[in-house]
Amino acid sequence: MSCCGPNRRQLLGLLAVAAAMPLGWASPARAQAGSLAVTDLEVVTITDRSAVLTWTTYGPDANGNPVPVETDSEVWLAPADGSALRQVFGDSRPTAFHYAEVTDLEPGRTYRFEARSAGIPAAPALNVSTRQPNTPETQGVFTTLVPPPGRLLRTLALSNDIHYGEEVSGIITAGLPPGFRQEPGLAPYPEIMLAALLDDMRRPDRAVDHLLLAGDLTAEATPEQVRGVHTALANWGVPGRDWFAARGNHDRPHLGSDYASCTPYLDHNDCWGDSFSTRQQLASHELGELRLIALDTTELDIAGGTMDRSQLDELRELLTADPDRPTLLFGHHPVTTESGWSNLAGPSFILNAANAAELQSIYQSAPGVFLHHSGHTHRNRRTRADLPIPVEFLEVAACKEYPGGYTLLRLYEGGYMVNFYKTRTDGARRWSTRSRGEYYGLLPEYTLGTTADRNHTVLRDLSGVSPA
Repeated sequence: MSCCGPNRRQLLGLLAVAAAMPLGWASPARAQAGSLAVTDLEVVTITDRSAVLTWTTYGPDANGNPVPVETDSEVWLAPADGSALRQVFGDSRPTAFHYAEVTDLEPGRTYRFEARSAGIPAAPALNVSTRQPNTPETQGVFTTLVPPPGRLLRTLALSNDIHYGEEVSGIITAGLPPGFRQEPGLAPYPEIMLAALLDDMRRPDRAVDHLLLAGDLTAEATPEQVRGVHTALANWGVPGRDWFAARGNHDRPHLGSDYASCTPYLDHNDCWGDSFSTRQQLASHELGELRLIALDTTELDIAGGTMDRSQLDELRELLTADPDRPTLLFGHHPVTTESGWSNLAGPSFILNAANAAELQSIYQSAPGVFLHHSGHTHRNRRTRADLPIPVEFLEVAACKEYPGGYTLLRLYEGGYMVNFYKTRTDGARRWSTRSRGEYYGLLPEYTLGTTADRNHTVLRDLSGVSPA
């Protein structure tokens, strides 16, 4: 499994170089006769018994520019013991945006594989994240996880950064880098990606019991955006039972006449609070013996994070009263120093240092806390705690753009397994491929994460968690 992707300084340098490169395909067109490129290979998901591979097929249009080309999908695989590869997945339905899930694998076993379209083996894109010598994409080899011991108790889906109502994706500041819009005639991409997420949540092969959303559900929390995303979620499941949400910085109270119909908050108006929860108020939920705590880490008018004294005190009191209860917390802003220095925007982008230190000290006195889920950075990344605490700090990539998905957290009696999945509807796969061109084509370097960031197992006593 791959270990380490490019660091923040390397990625900023790559962005500077890539600014001079042409952007990817602007819109699909019918391919002309010519060579087929089978590329963008990614071994996205590796569980104990399955693996998900994605890739794209391109060909030249009349002007020689690469455009998506529809063709078949195959995966050939064998245990890495010298056996000949055999076909384990085949789909003759033509597509340019290939998604193959291989099942019935053995836990803890190493496999050789090859993804093919039109008989041509898929190769990784020209990205460092999948071109390093030790990646599954380069080696053509992956090893399945070994699940924790005991029964599977519950499956939680972790998601964030839907940005419902957004029209341009990939802009960092002042219109740069150039953003990406949806193709003409297609539905808005946040709606496509949210619908794809909710579609996956109900499929039996995912078997999700609860959905956790760690903020930025809207683009700018207008009344229409809040109603739209809340309606979609409420039509899917019951809030506080099937799904749980925390506020992100895009969901904060806003200034201006567009928000005048919403509840006043200081000199702002809080449309998110009218449908979801009050600002700077945590929400605690008990699912049998499992406790979920949603944190509001938002500032009023900036992207960075904070927690008011009252929220921190309430959290300390809540955890101290029942410190051993298995507890998962989620909030929009990452917490650790490592996250602060490794994200593109720097330490000011995450939870402020004083709050982050106090939050981790609270966790230190509550041994039941086992995971803190955040979004905001739009990447898959797990970072080291600043204190010696057995808490995983996990950032999950955005739902709304490449790699476009969610993380499944499968809880067993003896620990948990983490797996990131891309959403798989036709529209979601098309938009994810289009939006991977963000940051001058370097978005995968920052957001995909390493194989180990996306797929890993943690041993932990969770035997007190009741089955769903």
